[in-house]
Amino acid sequence: MPAVPPAGYRREAFASLPSTNTTAFARAHAGAASGLWVTAAEQTAGRGRRGRTWHGGTGNLAASLLLIDPAPPAIVATVSFAAGVALHQAAIDLTGPAAVERLRLKWPNDLLLDRLKVAGIAVEGDKLAAGNFAVVIGIGVNCRSHPDGGTIHPASDFAARGLPLEAEDLFERLAARMAEELTRWDHGGNFAATRQAWLARSLGVGEPIRVNLADRTIDGRFDTLDEAGRLVVTRRDGGRELISAGDVFFGGTHEHA
Repeated sequence: MPAVPPAGYRREAFASLPSTNTTAFARAHAGAASGLWVTAAEQTAGRGRRGRTWHGGTGNLAASLLLIDPAPPAIVATVSFAAGVALHQAAIDLTGPAAVERLRLKWPNDLLLDRLKVAGIAVEGDKLAAGNFAVVIGIGVNCRSHPDGGTIHPASDFAARGLPLEAEDLFERLAARMAEELTRWDHGGNFAATRQAWLARSLGVGEPIRVNLADRTIDGRFDTLDEAGRLVVTRRDGGRELISAGDVFFGGTHEHA
């Protein structure tokens, strides 16, 4: 039987969908209220960050949460960090505290296991006819399978790394943890607490980093997140960069995330 989300949330569970995000937006345009989870056991045309394809697979979790006017537009994107903390904690709930150091968050929206990507978060927004703003948090987790090549960062899945978990079990914990983290985030008004929780779970603070932007590449050191969730990098020449979007690589070869 499909897991039920906590009080104040609803769920529509599907065997297969092209995209849980697309379905969630369709529900929003049809008048659905905030707090709707859309999940699919199989996703055939998922979307990742910056319009990239998210490769679904058998036994994995594809889930999207619809929120209506969750925060002022200027700060609503910081909800992705609340989602990252919730996902990390949900995974720890199931894999145990011994996995804490193996599971890390990578800016801006990935969950890594042993420095390999096992999950991604994509936050999208759309204005509704009534003037409201719909935000969908899409989460894809490689529970039992992962793409073999064709991704910008090396990927894996929980089962392949010796931490098998079931998609339904993960959804149940994720839905509960997301409710908690959205309460902490407080419509963006308490992002400072969310930021600290995210940094405590993050990969690479103080490490050498390369960030590929649309027009250039930055090499330096990952210092922190700023109060808006931007990546703060100290360049090799000592200057500082505040980065809102980019592809991040750690390590001397910059081939592995």
